Amino acid sequence: MKPKVLVVDDEGVNRELVRLVFEGAGCEVIEAENGLEAIEKAKKHKPDVILMDIIMPIMNGIEACRRLKSDPETFNIPVVMVTALGDLGHKLEGLNAGADEFITKPFDKNEILLRVQNLMKLKRYSDLLRDYSSLLENEVEERTKELREAYRKLDEAYFELIQRLGRAAEYRDDETGEHTRRVGKMCGVLARALDLDEETVRHIEYATPMHDIGKIGVPDRILLKPGKLTPEEFEIMKRHTIIGADILKGGEHPVMRMAEAVALTHHERWDGKGYPYGLKEEEIPLEGRICSIVDFFDACTSDRIYRPAMDVDRVLKMIKEERGKAFDPKLVDVFFDCFDEIYKIKKEGAK
Repeated sequence: MKPKVLVVDDEGVNRELVRLVFEGAGCEVIEAENGLEAIEKAKKHKPDVILMDIIMPIMNGIEACRRLKSDPETFNIPVVMVTALGDLGHKLEGLNAGADEFITKPFDKNEILLRVQNLMKLKRYSDLLRDYSSLLENEVEERTKELREAYRKLDEAYFELIQRLGRAAEYRDDETGEHTRRVGKMCGVLARALDLDEETVRHIEYATPMHDIGKIGVPDRILLKPGKLTPEEFEIMKRHTIIGADILKGGEHPVMRMAEAVALTHHERWDGKGYPYGLKEEEIPLEGRICSIVDFFDACTSDRIYRPAMDVDRVLKMIKEERGKAFDPKLVDVFFDCFDEIYKIKKEGAK
């Protein structure tokens, strides 16, 4: 493909002279009679270099150069300003407008060819770098998409694994294993109603199903006992919080760290009378306080080996009575604000 030269001059004789020089050098020559026409043809033909006279009607060469250099579509096309001998003022204006080179009239054929060929080489290198940069950007963007997709799938697999881990523990005293899934979804609803950021909501939704993972360490004779536990048996049962935290401790993922806190604190009480450490009020992590209310509601309204499911209205009354005692009063209020959504999960299951 022949290199393209756009010659801009209002004098036909001058354009013809330049045409002969560059066509003799194997170039394709495009002509324009003023700056406005030059801009239009530069966008249409994408020349490799522009030779621009300064004094022209309609739009002079300085203004045309300024517009070409400010347009992303044409800014990288080298512009050679053609000036009169000693015309320092126009040279300074041309520099400010972004001109790349100057040729003084009358010009020498060999000089103009050499300068234009050098500018063409620079433009080719610039175009190569730009194309290579664009290629790299596309490659990086594509790889980034692939990495994000791989991370998303890994994240989903990770969260599915921890959900199944929570359900594995629950199967020992819940024949469906659905309690943990419902608790996670309900806790997510409550967390979202608190206007927590979406990432935190998601982490709470995935961490809270592991609240009872420590039941793995509770003997069947206690966990599956149909009657009321003795004080000694209840002390053993209470250890499921510490066992669960010990199973989950040391995790690097924020969900695992949150799950450890939930397992340890979901039986703590707002008034400090809970277990295992008697924490009170905001000493209890928010995720533990959220899980405490939701776990209580879903467990009480579900069948257990030691009792049938309790009536929903009765359980709601108990939650209200325990506002500021067992449960964070603010969370109790929010729980009732979004109860319709929570109860929908209870009736339809966690999907």
